[in-house]
Amino acid sequence: MLLVLVTLVHIAVCVFLIVVVLLQSGKAADLAGAFGGMGSQTAFGPRGSATMLSRATTISAVLFMVTSLSLSILATRQAGLASTVLEGTPQKGIPIQQQPRPQQPAVPKSIDVGTPGTKPVPIPIQPAQPPAPAPAAPAKK
Repeated sequence: MLLVLVTLVHIAVCVFLIVVVLLQSGKAADLAGAFGGMGSQTAFGPRGSATMLSRATTISAVLFMVTSLSLSILATRQAGLASTVLEGTPQKGIPIQQQPRPQQPAVPKSIDVGTPGTKPVPIPIQPAQPPAPAPAAPAKK
């Protein structure tokens, strides 16, 4: 609800800011500006008294920034709570069936040498041994 309200305020501020900026006249709109002259030697032109339009522009620009930051903060807070787009769509297609795991090949207990009349040779299987403990350091006297 708050997100919708801030969005509507943001849109209204955007439209108002566009109108106010377009209604203002440029800095060099007087007769001297038509011939390339500036009324003063300042870097950005003459600084006249602040008109109602310039005040409205400043206020609407500040409101635009505040609503932009508010929308950004509200959107990131609600992003963690919302579900993804794919969670709401029904699954179409063939469901994947569980395939049985392939059996691990058994370790042969003997090897057939392949010569007729011989017995298979047994393979000794030794269990893994833990590493030997490190030798103790000699005591200092």
